[in-house]
Amino acid sequence: MRVLICPDKFAGTLTAVRAAEAIAEGWQAARPEDETVTKPLADGGPGFIEVLASALGGRRLPVPTVDPLGRPAAAEVLIVGDTGYLESAQACGLHLLAPAERDPKTTTSYGLGVLVATAVEAGVRRVVIGLGGSGTNDGGAGMLAALGAAPLDAAGYALPYGGAALLAVADLGGTPRLRGAELVAATDVDSPLTGSHGASAVFGPQKGATSQDVQLLDAALARFAQVLEKALPTCPPGLAGLPGAGAAGGLGVAILACGGRRESGIDLVRRLSGLDAALDGVDLVITGEGSFDEQSLHGKVVAGVAGAARARGVPCVVLAGRVSAGPRESAAAGIVAAHSLVEYFGERGGGEDEAMARPAEGLRALASRLAQRPHIP
Repeated sequence: MRVLICPDKFAGTLTAVRAAEAIAEGWQAARPEDETVTKPLADGGPGFIEVLASALGGRRLPVPTVDPLGRPAAAEVLIVGDTGYLESAQACGLHLLAPAERDPKTTTSYGLGVLVATAVEAGVRRVVIGLGGSGTNDGGAGMLAALGAAPLDAAGYALPYGGAALLAVADLGGTPRLRGAELVAATDVDSPLTGSHGASAVFGPQKGATSQDVQLLDAALARFAQVLEKALPTCPPGLAGLPGAGAAGGLGVAILACGGRRESGIDLVRRLSGLDAALDGVDLVITGEGSFDEQSLHGKVVAGVAGAARARGVPCVVLAGRVSAGPRESAAAGIVAAHSLVEYFGERGGGEDEAMARPAEGLRALASRLAQRPHIP
């Protein structure tokens, strides 16, 4: 058999690269005569740069920046030809904050602006920004400030960082210094900026927002979108309602306001990694992620892989940390079976704690078990 292994990261435990290696090791241990091909993937969130560097090579430029609270953080820009690739989570990620520090009223995307500025100064013509896993809800106001377009109040003073301060925004202190570079938002989220399906309502609570915070932040982002439409000639009309404007705490809206565009993160990674070509001629596809749930079936890596496999008549199996997606919905997406680390360790008297502590071991075991079945999958 020829088996294609293309998982996303297992958040908090394994990178996509390491997860793919563990699955391949498990399969080869049981069926050494088979050919395994690994294509670690990402949808724009954490792991985006590592996956693209694995697929494309290029130059990884270390960049000192700041986290959502302004503390020093280490990040990088991947430069391939005339394109720079960035990962917003390296500067804005929720994982950079302790639970007690999560407050989207005050966290900032300034650090991402430092990364964009570095890419632009390196001479790239296109900056592709992977969006996902953010701990911010400031509509990209901090990013714009780092690029020379700080949000101002009615008196002309620069606003404090964070989403809440945008209630007082009246103008921008300049236009973003991009030297003609195009911005591209790579994201799995097509949410608008505001409203019941917007950045604050859907993602604010997981970043520490209370119900009152959500209302405040939603109003602040609505005001910010109005200012962006007036201040930036590159800004499209109806900004707040555009698909993807609400991605990563509204980072999408700042990118669109700069004349940028949105692209599906998984589609971009599929294309750049050569996934579609790799799918031709395989007998089985194995994908996975930390939590295979209802959201996984909408624009995430697993959904993208399963759809591409189904189009070719190739069975697709999911190996995940935990599985909560319904079997009927999974089957409709092209997934023939799903197995979890929690289930595997549970059979041995363990559970979620062991699945988090020993994910590579669990993936090797699940892959070996799958390979030994008389009728795969």
